[in-house]
Amino acid sequence: MNNAGVKRAAVLGSPIAHSLSPVIHRAAYRALGLDWVYEALAVDSEQLPGFISEMDDSWVGLSLTMPLKESVLDLLDVVDGVAARVRSVNTVLVGEDGLVGMNTDVIGVVRALQGAGLTSATSATILGSGATARSAVAAAADLGVTEMSICARRGDAAQSVCAVAADFGIAATPHGLEPLASFLAVDLVISTLPGDIAAHWAPVASAGAGALLDVSYYPWPTPLAAHWPTPAIANGRDLLLWQGAEQVRLMTGYEPPIPQMRAALDSV
Repeated sequence: MNNAGVKRAAVLGSPIAHSLSPVIHRAAYRALGLDWVYEALAVDSEQLPGFISEMDDSWVGLSLTMPLKESVLDLLDVVDGVAARVRSVNTVLVGEDGLVGMNTDVIGVVRALQGAGLTSATSATILGSGATARSAVAAAADLGVTEMSICARRGDAAQSVCAVAADFGIAATPHGLEPLASFLAVDLVISTLPGDIAAHWAPVASAGAGALLDVSYYPWPTPLAAHWPTPAIANGRDLLLWQGAEQVRLMTGYEPPIPQMRAALDSV
């Protein structure tokens, strides 16, 4: 992995070929005049410890996607407060303090929804129960949500997300994934499900009363977004842009060049 003199960063995950993170990070580096390298590397949970142990001092940071956001926790020297509370790390900084785990998904969700016109909410439904769902809970808390439904395939996973919600002062109740209109008649719906699974909710999407963030972005619009009755819709590209912008700020120390990053994302 040695590449003397060149600063390196990468997005890790499995699968990873679909990732658009290199597009926005490379655009940021160009705009900032940084001769840095950013790659997409296929790494699964079993391979992650070995990969990290082989990193040299050319590395400045990592972006993490599934299935690594939780499995990385035991490999870090420091875990930031929000990342620890939601048990989800999507950003690793390499520096004098060792490996520092952080979460930029939370701010990414908030800014994506603000871009769609949502500045506050009191009620929400989250579809899904993985790492992104836990980050969505923290983002919902930042927006003022006090009551929430967690709809997930597995009851124990839904209960786990409810426990995170309670830590943020949100009264949350677990439910199954049966598409019911009542779960969509809230201020905010965040779907963290794969597009094909979230598609089962499309027949009741007309009950949507507030904003929607569907973290899927290919193909777009997703079936759920296509049937959503309000214009307050954000997608995974919006989330990707804003969480990536915060990663750029943390890794480089510079303010992220949002217009250039957005233009690069819109071009693909």
